[in-house]
Amino acid sequence: MSSKPALRLSRISKRFGPLRANDAISFDLKQSEVIALLGENGAGKTTLMNILFGHYVADEGTIEAFGKPLPPGDPRAAIDAGIGMVHQHFTLADNMTVLE
Repeated sequence: MSSKPALRLSRISKRFGPLRANDAISFDLKQSEVIALLGENGAGKTTLMNILFGHYVADEGTIEAFGKPLPPGDPRAAIDAGIGMVHQHFTLADNMTVLE
């Protein structure tokens, strides 16, 4: 296995006006490693994942996937790098009753 991390986030920061959603977040994820982000509502977990997947652009910081820079704000680049995102409110079909 390579010594390079599969994913490296370095000093990711994101602000929405005066609100600092992420403040210099850094971590490495090794290949085959599983991590969990824990925190209360509004802690910045979803913002960080939206930056990773390219839905948002970080105000500061960089992301590397398998040693290569991940272009900011480009979901296609994230997918091509093997990064996916399952959205919290993802729905394949309309809500149905048990009888339906």
